Amino acid sequence: MKILCVSDYVDPLIYNQEVKKIFPDIDMILCAGDLPMDYVDFIVSVFNKPTYFIFGNHNLKEFHYYHKTNQPQNPEFYKKERAEQQHFHGAKYLGFKTEVSSDFFFTDAVTGKKTPLLIAGASGSLKYNNGLNQYSDFKMKLLLLKMVPKLIKNKLRYGRYLDIFLTHATPRHIHDHEDPCHKGFECFNWFIEKFHPRFMIHGHIHLYDMREKRITDHNGTQIINAYAHHILEIPDTLTQEKQ
Repeated sequence: MKILCVSDYVDPLIYNQEVKKIFPDIDMILCAGDLPMDYVDFIVSVFNKPTYFIFGNHNLKEFHYYHKTNQPQNPEFYKKERAEQQHFHGAKYLGFKTEVSSDFFFTDAVTGKKTPLLIAGASGSLKYNNGLNQYSDFKMKLLLLKMVPKLIKNKLRYGRYLDIFLTHATPRHIHDHEDPCHKGFECFNWFIEKFHPRFMIHGHIHLYDMREKRITDHNGTQIINAYAHHILEIPDTLTQEKQ
């Protein structure tokens, strides 16, 4: 399985009509936030592959279609507009949700059984100026806890909690910076240590210096910065890990 991960930057290598010639065998796209929705639209229309996205702390013009906000709006118009736009972009919103993908399956190396791809996502960044889609570490942990029942169900049914955790922000002290805007979430460290996703895909940290570390292995989870674009390849045969 080959996954195109994108975030934070409208990459000219992706945003062009020849992109399928450059990346001819993409199976899925993950959008890790701070991207204009017309860019997501383009990716969906060109690749025609399953696409998942979350929101970051910028490019939030359509955030209210997916979350209730304090922005003033006629309630009936809001309800109708939100229902009409929920799947308008052809990409599935993964903010604070878990998903058992029916599009991709692995073969368990031990049992030979087929098992689906398990993914979950969390939008937003650490609160730094009370803007939209910003959360305290405590609030983010509460949002993560709402996903726990489905994660436990995954563990009981498939033998693991999660394969991919898609976020905008980083875990604390992994790829993050020390300015208030770009600090990571402590609760993300708790989440990956508790639920053992094989991969965590994030954005938020711009790689202006391409020598800056993009991939870190942490307690069995490969943490990947998707800035601009990154190709993730996952083998079709899955080796179950003891957890």
